[in-house]
Amino acid sequence: MAQNEVLIAGGGIGGLVLALTLHQIGVPCTVLESVRELKPLGVGINLQPNAVRELEDLGIGEAELDAVGIPAREWALVGLNGKDIYAEPRGKLAGYRWHQYAVHRGQFHMLLYRTVLERLGPDAVRLGCRVSGYRKDADGGVTALVERADGGREELVAKLLIGADGIHSAIRAQMHPAQPPIHWGGTIMWRGTARARPIRSGSSFVGLGTSRHRVVLYPISHPDADGLADINWIAEQTFDADHDWSKSGWFRPVALPEFAHEFAGFVYDWLDLPALLAGSDVAYENPMIDRDPLPTWADGPVLLIGDAAHPMYPTGSNGASQAIIDARVLGRIMTRQGVTAGALAAFDAELCAPISAVAMRNRGAGPFGLLNMVDERCGGQFDDIDAVISAEERAAFMLAYQKAAGFAKEQLNAAPPTIPAGARVLA
Repeated sequence: MAQNEVLIAGGGIGGLVLALTLHQIGVPCTVLESVRELKPLGVGINLQPNAVRELEDLGIGEAELDAVGIPAREWALVGLNGKDIYAEPRGKLAGYRWHQYAVHRGQFHMLLYRTVLERLGPDAVRLGCRVSGYRKDADGGVTALVERADGGREELVAKLLIGADGIHSAIRAQMHPAQPPIHWGGTIMWRGTARARPIRSGSSFVGLGTSRHRVVLYPISHPDADGLADINWIAEQTFDADHDWSKSGWFRPVALPEFAHEFAGFVYDWLDLPALLAGSDVAYENPMIDRDPLPTWADGPVLLIGDAAHPMYPTGSNGASQAIIDARVLGRIMTRQGVTAGALAAFDAELCAPISAVAMRNRGAGPFGLLNMVDERCGGQFDDIDAVISAEERAAFMLAYQKAAGFAKEQLNAAPPTIPAGARVLA
């Protein structure tokens, strides 16, 4: 095995960005992914400007991102009466040095996968290999216990093992065997895409409704010659605690009649949501779930990142972005401390507490908390939003979230690169 080799359990967004980062700083690595074949799964996600900055520093720029998504121009919250609660420009239109991108999650994932294979070689990602656990070795390294899709088992030795294996992480379960079960707060999400004309700015992220009954929609492709784009939609309904959410599989295909009636009233002069839903080829159901924060993400030569460390409700649109930031921060620390357990401990000390706090903000509705406040103060019906909640209070609420999540404009624009150009790992 090559010196300084790192094993990455999980070939999702965080695992693949970490592989590209380690390659950038001169650290050999191998990604172990449980599925036999990677496919472009999922629907829309947002990449915040802090994550887009990191991708550009990896050589994945606007040309590549425009092929899998579209820059977001606006972020808006709208009351159940169809009137604006809050709206602001996003990305470069807001004065950031980088765009915010709305992308097709599966196509973005495949872009990362192709880039890893091009740069690291065809053997950099081993498919059909699930890391089921690990053993810390006497020399300070780690042995990954691998189950192959063909039924075989093997043990792989490395200096470090990074668990990027998602919310159901086997590495997390071993590291914290007494962790509480997955947390569900009562919300079911139905997701899909439909071809339609983009609303408002032409590339607006719109959250519409109340904290318990809302829809989020935004385009994830550039308009075609007829002005039509792929519109990503997420319809959300909060149920009582006795609702059996466990029957909702992850991305379980569902028929529109199972849920569309819950949103029949979302019709305005600028949006006919029932018509948009009816134009979807397929819809998927997901429970909105996360996990309680952990006291640590590190266990000697083993570290959790991404959803394995801090699974978040999607209310902040920053789960994928934070996985990217995790990978880049870990790379930056390795350039200073080497491929060592000390580097993992330093990462844990820097991010575990604050990012766990962001995850809890998202559980509390994240930036959609403004909808909660309006609902509590006026039942979601208003003529003048300023009479319900002042512009200053709305702006302060949003800025507090952006600062916590690491993409406040002034802070981000002034920050030096996470990993300086040409930086390499310490020997």
